[in-house]
Amino acid sequence: MLQTSARLLRLLSLFQIRRNWTGAELCDRLDVTDRTLRRDVDRLRSLGYPVHSASGAAGGYQLGSGASLPPLLLDDDEAVAVAVGLRTAASGSVAGIAESSVRALAKLEQVLPSRLRRRVAALTSFIEPLSKTGPQVDASLLAALAACCRDQEGAGFEYRDHLGVATTRNVEPHCLVPTGFRWYLVAWDLTRSDWRTFRVDRIGSKLTRGARFKARRPPEGGFPAYVARSVSLAPYTHRARVLLHAPMESMRELIPPTVGVLEPEGAERCVLATGAHSLGALAIHLSLLSVDFEIQEPEELKEQVRSLAARLERASQ
Repeated sequence: MLQTSARLLRLLSLFQIRRNWTGAELCDRLDVTDRTLRRDVDRLRSLGYPVHSASGAAGGYQLGSGASLPPLLLDDDEAVAVAVGLRTAASGSVAGIAESSVRALAKLEQVLPSRLRRRVAALTSFIEPLSKTGPQVDASLLAALAACCRDQEGAGFEYRDHLGVATTRNVEPHCLVPTGFRWYLVAWDLTRSDWRTFRVDRIGSKLTRGARFKARRPPEGGFPAYVARSVSLAPYTHRARVLLHAPMESMRELIPPTVGVLEPEGAERCVLATGAHSLGALAIHLSLLSVDFEIQEPEELKEQVRSLAARLERASQ
């Protein structure tokens, strides 16, 4: 009986890691026969877990949505991460979840072992978030997009650009990337046949689910790097590459990925790729870094820096 119970817990844990499994994958993970797997699935169903099955090449097993939330199996690190996340959610960028976060946290802390409660208290006792007024995203929309990424299901939605112009997009969602108080969806745009980033707060609340798709190879550097390039370079009229005379690790503390993309250039230098709507703004931002630098491109930025230096020198006389 103990072996069977342990196996059922392991099976439930696998369903919570990933939604869809083939029978062969589950048999391999659990080291059981197909007949034993079917019996274990029937036991989960008898306990109220809605496990769906389908035959054929695209068949397998799936843990569906039921009338109530089944017990979740969390290891120590996962439980601490969930508790800390719930405590900070009320001051975050996801709208409408403050009250539900408090209720969920109360339930979680009731069952946390004392050793984990101490870890959570140590991590959160000195957290004092500032009030933020940045764009908020709807929690249900964020959850729906995350489900599309997880289940590899297409999505259709209305999207408004920075000018407020609305277009209809049909995409294959792959990843959600938070950058401070903004969330970005990275997806393959079916109309444009290319990767695109979408600010989630500009996506319409009505989301339509599409056909299943096969995951594509991520863009160069991965999804976060693609978002960094998209938000720090693509929107701007003027772009620059600048050699900074400082290690990349130290520059990362001053230049977030939403401002520029850093590339190593040996142990003591790095290259910054960044953009702005004016060369003057670029010159001023570079001067604020308080490190020596060399402008690689464009040539017009060099002239702008010389002009800025001349004005500063005249002001100091």
